[in-house]
Amino acid sequence: MLSKNTRTRQLNGTCTSSVDMELFLHYSLIPSLFIILILSFLQRREHRRQRDDTSYLLGNRFGIIMPLDFVGTFSNRWSYGIAFGATANKVMFLFSEGYQPLQIPQWAQAFELLIGGIEVGLSHFPFFACLSSEFQLVSSILGFCYSLIWFAVTVLQVSQCPHGQFVGKYETLMFYWPSLLCLAFLLGRFLHMFVKALRVHLGWEFQVEEKSVLETHQAEHVKQLLRTPRPQEKKKSWFQTRIYEWDPCFQFPSRMIGTIVLAFICLYLFIVIEFCVFVYVRDELDVFENKLESYITFTNHSGVLTPVILQVKELISVTKGVWVATILPASLTCVSYLFHILVCYRKHIKRLWAGDKLFLPLKFHNPASSASVVAIARYSGWQIAYVLWGYLIIHVVQSLCGMAIMYGLVLPIVHNQGLEMLQGLGIGILTISIVVGLMILQMWIAASFFLQPKLGTADKQKPLALNNRKAFHNFNYFLFFYNVLLGLGACLSRLLISCLLGTWLIARIDRTIMQNGYEGADMGFSAWIGMLYVDHYHTNPVLVSFCHILIANHKEKKLQQTTKYWCLNQSAGPRVSARSRTRWFLLQTLINNPRLIIHRKLKSGHSSQESQILMACLES
Repeated sequence: MLSKNTRTRQLNGTCTSSVDMELFLHYSLIPSLFIILILSFLQRREHRRQRDDTSYLLGNRFGIIMPLDFVGTFSNRWSYGIAFGATANKVMFLFSEGYQPLQIPQWAQAFELLIGGIEVGLSHFPFFACLSSEFQLVSSILGFCYSLIWFAVTVLQVSQCPHGQFVGKYETLMFYWPSLLCLAFLLGRFLHMFVKALRVHLGWEFQVEEKSVLETHQAEHVKQLLRTPRPQEKKKSWFQTRIYEWDPCFQFPSRMIGTIVLAFICLYLFIVIEFCVFVYVRDELDVFENKLESYITFTNHSGVLTPVILQVKELISVTKGVWVATILPASLTCVSYLFHILVCYRKHIKRLWAGDKLFLPLKFHNPASSASVVAIARYSGWQIAYVLWGYLIIHVVQSLCGMAIMYGLVLPIVHNQGLEMLQGLGIGILTISIVVGLMILQMWIAASFFLQPKLGTADKQKPLALNNRKAFHNFNYFLFFYNVLLGLGACLSRLLISCLLGTWLIARIDRTIMQNGYEGADMGFSAWIGMLYVDHYHTNPVLVSFCHILIANHKEKKLQQTTKYWCLNQSAGPRVSARSRTRWFLLQTLINNPRLIIHRKLKSGHSSQESQILMACLES
């Protein structure tokens, strides 16, 4: 009799769906291009072409549409993030290099992956373009229809073949439910946009004013800088002190939200794929164990290889158990890294806003502008890849540590060898304790006998001045040979600690794992620094506030110049010309800063003698 799970796998092994997702991806480019053409036709170019240009007949139509602003977008952040989440399954196909739209030679695989990435991006382009379009009535209809097509095709794929060959029941649903959830959210979002745009079109609501360059949280940040700092009266909670404190004057850009959402979904899919591979390997190992068991039964436990076979079976059993047990801690480690990356982003960008670059290596204080621009495009993809590879490497390392614990502590107790295990463990701990004790003893002897007394009672430590020099040289001589042996262990411990830290922090793109002076070889860290600089230069609240003031003043002056009787809308009072007001401000500035008169340009009628008299009056 076959088990229920086995019957499910055999049943779904022959399941053929009427929907081929790869073929549908190819055909989805047709409505995608149609939507792009419509939105591009509605988008107007800012500058008309010349009359002799061949595209003059188009007027100012067919402008370039933008999916989203990767630098300065703070609105619709979660909508963009969910739109990124809808692409998770295709991103995983690209990550596994399983999606190959063309059959080209092996040496040109990089071009094939580039074409595949462009095709996936083009097929999901309408999601972002419809969310960011100014023509919300048309874009909401197009986005709703396109999302509905993807949702219906995905539901059809899952409903026709819900089970799989590895996990069994509802395996396909385990892969596609995040995308279905994201597509359902986008359907609701486009429906909300349509209702809101329709109410505006019918005149039931007022049209939202033009979006300002300055965001609300950026203005609040500048206001906070201008306020006098006050002592904190409210006591912070344990969560705010130890983990995270919410800052109302700071918001993460849409790029960071989308990257984290997509990284979460891709990590989940990667864990599911890894578990499917584990199930396949486990079944193959079960078949291998059955053959070993048959051999032991055939030889009646008296074969020459029986002890070796029993050890191999134990190794297989321990490996399977440890691998399953370390899935949760490895996944929790990577999830904590994703949250920690957001914390580090806020901390680093705020330090850059304050002009503090001490947390960066010296060679990254002035990175190349081209490298920073490329980094903003690399960061999101690299962050996801680092998290996925980091999970696999961390899982392997934790499994090896679990194997060491099992063979060092657990299995000796199971095999009634607990006393020998405790004896060996005690000897090891005692040896390490003696070595560490001798190192501490050297420090104590050096501080007590070979350093001169403190210069003052308030000093925390003795000055670096030798005392008892003859005894000091004898001390160095006799410990020279012992320290050679001690250095061997220190060298191995250095290598072990570097490997553990490197593998443990491999998913952390915000922290380099290279040694001092070699940080430039860490391409992930370079992408992180370049991304920080781009955001620092383009979203600095002080700079954006300054640009907002300039734009507002420019619009006000332009409005005053284009309106013939603009002064009638002003408050009652005498009319003052712009020239008189400018001269008054100039006089007030020169009275408060008389030395600026020297740097003013003299008119043609003024002689050099008059300027000398003026300078003499100022000096007096």
